Amino acid sequence: MTASYDALISQYLTEKAGETAPEKLTLTYDLKEAMRYGENSHQKAWLYGDALPKAFSVLQAEQLNGKQLSYNNIKDADEALRCVREFSKPTVVAMKHMNPCGIGQGNTLEEAWDRVYAADPVSIFGGVISLNRKVDLATAEKMHKIFLEIIIAPDYDDDALAALKTKKKNLRILKLDFSKKDEVTSKETVSVMGGLLVQDQDVLDEYFADWECVTEAKPTQEQLESLLFAWKAVKHTKSNAIVVANNERTLGVGAGQPNRIDSEKIAIDHAAEALDDRAVIASDAFFPFSDCVEYAGKHGIKAIVQPGGFVRDQESIDMANKYGIAMVFTGVRHFRH
Repeated sequence: MTASYDALISQYLTEKAGETAPEKLTLTYDLKEAMRYGENSHQKAWLYGDALPKAFSVLQAEQLNGKQLSYNNIKDADEALRCVREFSKPTVVAMKHMNPCGIGQGNTLEEAWDRVYAADPVSIFGGVISLNRKVDLATAEKMHKIFLEIIIAPDYDDDALAALKTKKKNLRILKLDFSKKDEVTSKETVSVMGGLLVQDQDVLDEYFADWECVTEAKPTQEQLESLLFAWKAVKHTKSNAIVVANNERTLGVGAGQPNRIDSEKIAIDHAAEALDDRAVIASDAFFPFSDCVEYAGKHGIKAIVQPGGFVRDQESIDMANKYGIAMVFTGVRHFRH
């Protein structure tokens, strides 16, 4: 108890002094619960919470239904919340194994659900769903038709909650105050053998007004909106990451491949017949070669957003000009390992 108290004093004084890299880092957390197991059944696990918790956290959510959250549930729910807070329109995020298998937005929550389901009706099975609006009955009835692990939203209409609970005793239903989604974030910590990595969260606000178009073709307003949507989606996809999208939903997601062209092939292949002249591509980091741009051009992609900043950028720009692609550079990358 005294060690925890001293740690909090140390953190407070460190912040007051403006020290960003103290020589000694002492953190304190409170045990929330012993978990049934960790990532796998043979691993023991425990859940600890911040001694001074943030409001917008899965650990602060009220559980309205279902069994205890698992280790993997908490990680997926955390990533789903990080992702959905990026969007202002009615939006639904389907998270699966720390990657968005679908993101949809619309004029209503039901419309957003229809679009996220259409994005990947196979992978959404057993997924973690985050919604940024109060869940209504129409949306709840559609979600109820498939197996989901978790639903997390700001609130639920009474009839919607009743519909979700019907014959779904194990479905974890969480309620969380979304009004705190823009609170100042804590540092991220990741354990490695023999130490700890600490960094700021990737919560940079970006606008297409700050982007640079580097090609002869210029993106239309609709393409810019689609590019921004895809850019927010790729930010929460494991590197190497490629997202194909329009301004309504993701069409294909390629995540975690050792090279970027394989991620792009997966994303475009998944988009399949949904590809049309509205489809755009977002890449979380620069293209090392022009092959990604060429592959996009051969599949009818007309707009691309990527960070740029590589010594061979001109090769990608030339390839984009060859296919009449509008390509913009953001100057910022979004690796997520």
